[in-house]
Amino acid sequence: MAEIRLTRRAMAFVLAGGRGSRLRELTDRRVKPAVYFGGKARIIDFALSNAMNSGIRKIAIATQYKAHSLIRHVQRGWNFFRAERNEFMDILPASQRYDESMWYRGTADAVAQNIDIVDSYDVDYIIILAGDHIYKMDYEVMLREHCENQADVTIGCLTVPRMEAVAFGVMAVDDAGRITSFLEKPADPPGMPDDPDSALASMGIYVFNWPFLRDLLQKDAEDPNSSHDFGNDLIPDIVKNGKAMAHRFDVSCVRAPGAPAYWKDVGTVDAFWQANIDLTNFTPELNLWDRDWPIWTYSESVPPAKFIHDEADRRGIAVSSMVSGGCIISGTEVRNSLLFTQVHTNSFASLDHVVALPYVTVQRRARLTRVVIDRGVVIPEGLVVGEDPAEDGRWFRVSDGGITLITQDMLDRRAESL
Repeated sequence: MAEIRLTRRAMAFVLAGGRGSRLRELTDRRVKPAVYFGGKARIIDFALSNAMNSGIRKIAIATQYKAHSLIRHVQRGWNFFRAERNEFMDILPASQRYDESMWYRGTADAVAQNIDIVDSYDVDYIIILAGDHIYKMDYEVMLREHCENQADVTIGCLTVPRMEAVAFGVMAVDDAGRITSFLEKPADPPGMPDDPDSALASMGIYVFNWPFLRDLLQKDAEDPNSSHDFGNDLIPDIVKNGKAMAHRFDVSCVRAPGAPAYWKDVGTVDAFWQANIDLTNFTPELNLWDRDWPIWTYSESVPPAKFIHDEADRRGIAVSSMVSGGCIISGTEVRNSLLFTQVHTNSFASLDHVVALPYVTVQRRARLTRVVIDRGVVIPEGLVVGEDPAEDGRWFRVSDGGITLITQDMLDRRAESL
């Protein structure tokens, strides 16, 4: 008899309400989990795909900041869950359910305000997920470890360079994997005893028995001194007074044999650009071609990509690049770039290490190097970006790593000034 997966008695609660301000203008109109990634997907698709591939068929998504793009994407791309099969995909916007002046006050409060909805799912376990990271993981492995350890909470963790841990919860563990201390986003993260230059960071993935978390959330909601946040309040309390266990990402990461464990927080323009460009490598660390663990998303019905013109100085080509459906590469040289759906380029233009989001148009003779172009932007004829940092900085957002972010608003302001 086949073993019954514990995920059948679990639900995933995806926290997708944070703006992600370090992505700058990319999140002016959309929340970070709704930002495009990998040619056709959105960032949130990775957490949702992991849940579905793990066997979870009850999923809730808490939204708050500028959620329309995210909600529309989920409605279009994730509408195959059927209630008659006991499957659910619920979107839970902050809706002032308890107080007309109170939105979601923190990550824990986002769950607390929806206790009645989680109750209606009739589950034994709840897996709290961040909706803004890129990775592939089997939550069943983590859930089984949680049950075997009889833990109050199990936290997904990974090793990162010490100073990168300032953006995460940082923990110390004993030889049995029990968490002995937890600091949320410390300014000076403590190193690991056997590796002072590295820290053990929280992935923002928590597994709880639902009855235990339910009681904890109700107590926290009544505490006027709480910030109602998992990392700041609930987790440190469990570490001190209960049993908190660490789950190593290496154990449950889905990857090819011998491949490294892949997890990225694409929370800055530099990290976002690099993670997308990495997909154009000969053998990328993140395998989007894996049919056994696919990344599900909404796919527009578009024609195949087309490359036209074959003249000495006017040839439509793409080398070491990913080109999505609906793209027309017309007399343009594209190298080491990732083009999302319906990107159209015109003659004598060149793109080198470019990440172009959907529906971008590049006019003739434009020359772009190391840039990110927001959705729907029209690059004017003859524009050169990526060769003169001082000039680029006058009009566009230039990151610490030298990546130029271009939005339509920036181009409009430039046009008005010329």
